[in-house]
Amino acid sequence: MVGVSRLNCVAPMLSAPGDGHGPIATWIASVSLCVLFLYAKIYKTSETSMPIPARHSQAHAAYTEIKRRILAGMFTPSDRLREVEVADMLAIGRTPVREALKRIQDEGLITHEPGRGLVVTTMDQQEVGELYSMREVLEGAAAAFAARHATDAEIANMQALLDEGDHGDPVAQNLRFHEAIYSAAYNRYLLRSLQSLTETTYLLGRSTLSSPERASRSHHEHQAIVQAIRARDVQGAQDAARHHIHQALLERLKMLRQG
Repeated sequence: MVGVSRLNCVAPMLSAPGDGHGPIATWIASVSLCVLFLYAKIYKTSETSMPIPARHSQAHAAYTEIKRRILAGMFTPSDRLREVEVADMLAIGRTPVREALKRIQDEGLITHEPGRGLVVTTMDQQEVGELYSMREVLEGAAAAFAARHATDAEIANMQALLDEGDHGDPVAQNLRFHEAIYSAAYNRYLLRSLQSLTETTYLLGRSTLSSPERASRSHHEHQAIVQAIRARDVQGAQDAARHHIHQALLERLKMLRQG
């Protein structure tokens, strides 16, 4: 098809207006269209073959690594994220680091404090309440969607994760369990929102599951969620998930009071 189009364009451009091909206005229009067609083909080819600038790939690499260190607690609220120091630490240029820090700041994981510059975000009690309120709503929605859409294999995987809970890290197991529900909800926008809230929760530091009593209660709450999903009880799954997050909030507030 491309070859035919090019031949069709070449013919009018090689023909003179007086060679029996119509009035001069028609000839000019044909040539103009051909020029536009060929220009578009050349532009498209050059555009698709253009490599991604190294700066962009470096900015993404810096973003990924800085964010990983924040979520892992390697950068704390007491640390100032100076552009030069971060660039030296990552052995990367200042420009991609600047872009990465701006992106992470837009996500709310770091904030600018007067006199200090960029630091890891800290949350007061009101902000913690707002965070868990959103998690309660969205986790409930995810469980409800999972009750509708989860496959038998996905439900079996949720149960398997719970069965493994006594033999591994409860924090890691908890994360895998919730991610299994998010995936089984089959809603990409809900998934992105929950992933963002989960990352923000990491800023709070020590997990509520660090308490053995809370870890045990959480396990039973997870069982209730899976049972409702397995029964295809949409409302029951939503209620169980919301109850679970509300109990996590109560534990978090207790931890904040204890310091």
